Amino acid sequence: MALRSAEQYLESLRDDRVVYYRGEQVKDVTTHPDVRVAAEHASLDYHLAEDPKYKDLMTYQVPETGEVFSRYFKVPKHAEDLLRRHEMILTGTRAGHGVVLIIKEIGTDALFALSIIAKKMDDQFGTNYSERVRNYHQYCQQNDLSMATAQTDVKGDRSLRPSEQEHLDYYVRIVDETKDGIIVRGAKAHTTSAAVVNEIIVLPTRAVGEGDKNYAVAFAVPANTKGLKMIVSPFGSVAPSDFHHPVSSHHRLMESLTIFDDVFIPWERVFMKGEWQFAGPLANTFVQFHRFTAISYKPPLCELFVGAAELIAQYNGLKQVSHIREKLTRLINYLETVRALTRASAYECQLVDPGVAVPNTAITNIAKFYFASNYHQAVGWLQDIAGGLLVTGPAEEDWLNPETRPYIQKYLGGAKGVSTENRLKMFNLIRDLTASDFGGYHEVLAIHAEGSLEAQKITIYREFDAEPCIEFAKKVAQIRD
Repeated sequence: MALRSAEQYLESLRDDRVVYYRGEQVKDVTTHPDVRVAAEHASLDYHLAEDPKYKDLMTYQVPETGEVFSRYFKVPKHAEDLLRRHEMILTGTRAGHGVVLIIKEIGTDALFALSIIAKKMDDQFGTNYSERVRNYHQYCQQNDLSMATAQTDVKGDRSLRPSEQEHLDYYVRIVDETKDGIIVRGAKAHTTSAAVVNEIIVLPTRAVGEGDKNYAVAFAVPANTKGLKMIVSPFGSVAPSDFHHPVSSHHRLMESLTIFDDVFIPWERVFMKGEWQFAGPLANTFVQFHRFTAISYKPPLCELFVGAAELIAQYNGLKQVSHIREKLTRLINYLETVRALTRASAYECQLVDPGVAVPNTAITNIAKFYFASNYHQAVGWLQDIAGGLLVTGPAEEDWLNPETRPYIQKYLGGAKGVSTENRLKMFNLIRDLTASDFGGYHEVLAIHAEGSLEAQKITIYREFDAEPCIEFAKKVAQIRD
């Protein structure tokens, strides 16, 4: 098949998967009034691959066979590959009006990490995981499948190891083994897009000891596998008004509590089975790619902040006011710092066995930390520039009512030459991005998605090589050991 159309992708989701939303089972994720928006948003990935303007970016040709595949499946070999991947994610997120598409990005992040760790396990234990990962990668590529990654276990009491928990299934674990495969039980939280993808890849969330080796498990399952159930979160849900919510009425992500209720996994889809020594390395290697994906989809949202701030300042007649210009400058600095650090992490990549380019871990985490730790301040600058009409303006019904519209037209005008309607539209965009259910969702996402601020700080300190700085300080201070 190689490349699918958006229609083929949507059709592939009609497969009797078990999805629950707001207390009811969803019969068809492509027709449900809320869930379908997530599916249609994700389908932009397939539209872009068909668009002549973006086809060269979103696809690549294998020289040996002439076959054309989604570029997401291309294993990065050098900085240029990572930069192209970054540009793909940027392009998809802009097409989603600041909302990342994320139905191939995270899945292939997992495939790249699995290829690295599978080689290490094979070398140490004589397993054949590399062949399984390679075959599965080719299967997903050949069929142009969409994928989610389920990594974060629900954890229970976080002070306890997996086997010490009140409920042993707080972490996904192997509960049985047959001649044909393994049976797993447990649940993963925050699984983005699971309800609207073809495949779900499961990875360990943390390092474990030998006593917890049944929790050291990695595998992949089709989304309609027997025993797999998804309870989808309603937060950040679709808003009804296109006028008030120009982004969230058309674009959304969807997270689920992903439950494995004694799910059978055939051997060819098992990529780790009890090799507890590599649970932590696999989790961390995935994060190295995943956080690069994260910082690659941040700039379009920052671009929206800058553009909206510039326009509302103009519409309010405040563009030349010094404190407004200062905040505009800070927003530009925020955008360009994230963008520059993302590109730097690609340029400073490291090639690891079996020939995979890994983005620079320290720079990737610095970029993610900078974005996350400054996001709420950026929201504050944008809201301050806009003003209180973000949350006190009239309803769409009042704007459409011929009795009230003249008053709104007259009294909510802004700078000379700016239409009241355009000013209201800009307030609505900023409200949707920063002061709605969707906006609150993004504020939490900024802090916790792809790892917490503390996780990034730990990684930055661990990965940064301070020794040259120490030696330099010793030299200047004339310290001789």
